[in-house]
Amino acid sequence: MIDLNDVEKIRQIDTMNSLITTENYDVQFGESLELGRNFKITNPGRKFHEIIVLGTGGGSSVAGGLLRSYLFDELEIPVIVNQGYNVPAFTDSDSMIFVVSHSGNTEETLAAYEQAIKKGAFMIAITSGGKLAEMCRHDGVPTLIVPYDIGHPRRDLGYIFIPMLMILSKLGLVQDKTEDIEGLIELFSTLKKRYGAETPVDENPAKQIAIDLYGYIPLVYGSLEYYDSVAWRIKNQFGENSKLMAFYNVIPCLHHDEAVGWDMPQELIKNFYLLMLRDDLLDSPKIKKRKDITLDILRTRMGKVREIFAEGENRLCRMFSLVYLGDFVTLYAPIYRGVDPTPVDVINLFKKKMAD
Repeated sequence: MIDLNDVEKIRQIDTMNSLITTENYDVQFGESLELGRNFKITNPGRKFHEIIVLGTGGGSSVAGGLLRSYLFDELEIPVIVNQGYNVPAFTDSDSMIFVVSHSGNTEETLAAYEQAIKKGAFMIAITSGGKLAEMCRHDGVPTLIVPYDIGHPRRDLGYIFIPMLMILSKLGLVQDKTEDIEGLIELFSTLKKRYGAETPVDENPAKQIAIDLYGYIPLVYGSLEYYDSVAWRIKNQFGENSKLMAFYNVIPCLHHDEAVGWDMPQELIKNFYLLMLRDDLLDSPKIKKRKDITLDILRTRMGKVREIFAEGENRLCRMFSLVYLGDFVTLYAPIYRGVDPTPVDVINLFKKKMAD
């Protein structure tokens, strides 16, 4: 295994500087704030029935999920994350649609876009270019062009999430969130010193978790209403960054089905490493009790169980504090095994075979 105190060795393995990109989330989210501020959009005067996010992949769809969770008790219309080739039957001129493809070439998103444009939906695209930008220019769809760091679309989350949030504010659907975003940028500036590559293992929780979970299957438990999408994000990052199969579920939902699976044979369940997402401020008393009971049961069944706690001065900070920790953990996990976190060979294989 690699010594995670050896910064030079870490940099050698991390050939495309994934850790540096992640350490610089404060810069990325600051740039995203300016992109959102400068984007001009006119309210079309429609009463939208729903918001649909057309997007798939490590950043696009999860950004929609995080948006839905963050605005759970404020947004008065539903957010639907649509990851496939087709749009829902209810899509019409009263639908507000974000079309999100970082590369601009995601085939599912392009197919769904073509359907949505025919249905007369109000659409805004967020992309770095590609075919989507060309189609939007042809169709007159407002488009926000964002930076694209080759190899890192899943780590460019801020360029998708923050503009979407600010556009909803410009359309009068939610309150202005500038103050919360600025607080998040400050939090990233603090946390990157705690989780960054230069910080030794004995002072770095992200490195400690990455080492501790070696040899286990990660299982992430979040909760409604704010941490379902955070758990989803972390699970996805274990796949793309860590090259590990991982799973997630949501409390209280899992107590009505998956929990029965905890009675699986001990030789199987002992292979799981549970990460329980917790928030002492946002978790309701009933959710806290359910998490406590879950931990009491699983500490004697699963291989290992660990709680990670949200922090920050507002809901946005608290949600993204766990996103940020999860991103670092899932980067250190492969590096600890000597594996570069950036390549996604299986995804590229799928793209090649689909193009044949």
